[in-house]
Amino acid sequence: MSDPSPHESLRDKTELSLDESKKFQNEDIKKILRAWLEENERTLIDQKNVGEFNGVMMQWFHWYTADDGNHWKRLKEEAPNLAKAGITALWLPPAYKGMNGAKDVGYSTYDLFDLGEFDQKGSVRTKYGTKGEYLSAVRECCSYGIEVYADAVFNHKMGADLQEEFEAVPLDDNNRHHALGSARKVSAWTGFSFPGRGSQYSEMKWGWQHFDSVDYNTLEPEARVVWQVKDKPLENNVDGERGNYDFLMGCDLDLDHPEVKDELKRWGEWTLDTTGSRGFRLDAIKHINSDFFVDWIQHIEKYAGRDVFVVGEFWTYDINTLCSYASRTGGQMSLFDAPLHFNFHKASESGGYFDMGSILNGTLVKEAPLLAVTLVENHDTQPMQALESPVADWFKPLAYSIILLRAEGYPCIFYPDYYGATYSDYGTDGNLHAIEIKSHRHIIDRLLLARKYFAYGEQYDYLDSQDVIGWTRIGTQLHPFGLAVLMSDGPGGVKTMNTGRLNTPYVDLTEQCSEIITTDNNGSADFRCEGGSVSVWVEVSALEFHQRQAANLS
Repeated sequence: MSDPSPHESLRDKTELSLDESKKFQNEDIKKILRAWLEENERTLIDQKNVGEFNGVMMQWFHWYTADDGNHWKRLKEEAPNLAKAGITALWLPPAYKGMNGAKDVGYSTYDLFDLGEFDQKGSVRTKYGTKGEYLSAVRECCSYGIEVYADAVFNHKMGADLQEEFEAVPLDDNNRHHALGSARKVSAWTGFSFPGRGSQYSEMKWGWQHFDSVDYNTLEPEARVVWQVKDKPLENNVDGERGNYDFLMGCDLDLDHPEVKDELKRWGEWTLDTTGSRGFRLDAIKHINSDFFVDWIQHIEKYAGRDVFVVGEFWTYDINTLCSYASRTGGQMSLFDAPLHFNFHKASESGGYFDMGSILNGTLVKEAPLLAVTLVENHDTQPMQALESPVADWFKPLAYSIILLRAEGYPCIFYPDYYGATYSDYGTDGNLHAIEIKSHRHIIDRLLLARKYFAYGEQYDYLDSQDVIGWTRIGTQLHPFGLAVLMSDGPGGVKTMNTGRLNTPYVDLTEQCSEIITTDNNGSADFRCEGGSVSVWVEVSALEFHQRQAANLS
């Protein structure tokens, strides 16, 4: 028998700890995960085969992306600019048909195999364009060395083609362990026949037996309950909110059903083969049995014959829950660092009274950096959305400096933060609100330049103040020029930091500070930043060198 893989080893250690100790503490799981990451760091990095590479992902959409059908066309045109800026991967929106056709963001999933090819739900194209335009855009991105990650919604389906009758038990939506009656006949929209696509790409037709719960019964339209299909238990290993947070919306997939599991594996294979995607973003994983993803990822990687990048959206601000999930899934997927986002949100709303020295406390990037996808905003946290918690404009340069210029984490840039966005929507107050998100492209491009050329090597932290914090990167043999970063959420300040470069002049790449600062015989200098801003100090000679290189290439 062969030795277990590092991922199997982590799952085994986690389950053993849970079984052995009736007094299992959250700190235990963090210790297990931290020790496992330290022990397997080299193996995990080698699996990804990236070498000395500062990758940057961008979420290339937001909730209010124009529904004009030209999104894929715009992406194809923008691909060379993204590559030049330093973007190495794109998380694209769900490319398949949603229940609202050409106006659907994609998360109301109808047909995973319709990429804007069939006349279904009132249109051929999706909100973003046609299948041909999508594939053309992905090919263009790949030609510039940009990887594409496909968005996968496995939790639910919506917009069924026909109603079906079956028996189900009404559950209290706020406590799914509490039944509000016995099993009885219901009629629900659970039949998916895909009349526009037929059996092309997949012959499977979905019926009530492929789901374990629904949110609407036409025989009792006023009932606000979860209808749990008779004799189907609640899923294990899901978030514990509401007693059991398996059900989220629509028709909840029964991921214990062999036909469902096989179909989702088939779709993963088909997506890799058809689109050229190199990885996946998994939606709403807190509502899905974690064991399913262990099996699914192993299957997809075996099929592809390589490491497939996978990042999951388990949206919680509790670091213990995230670490537990990462351990239960054997560290096979990365996770979005929701607690870090929330720290950014709180800091930006604190009027300069946030303890900047604690900005990384309780975050995934601190506890499990190799598994953390760091972000400032996303489509759920933007104004007027379900998890609305925006980061104020003045703080975004600081937040992006943290995710782009530190050694830990895989940073993800949000589309409106780069391009800007204007839209309107109705709020919980019933009123229509006009929203404008400011473009921070100028400063993000500066930070991307710094990440591409200077953010390498050992990192020395100076996170010892409530207001003014910083760090330095020392560089490597391949990237010998380091940097120094200093920021403040209050008044400007000065901090003595060491760069390892003796008697070397530095200039502020952000142009917030105009002077040149020179290190002493020990490689230290009093670096400065203005109030409520960030300064990124790089060597004058290094910046001039890379500017000459860029001019020669253009």
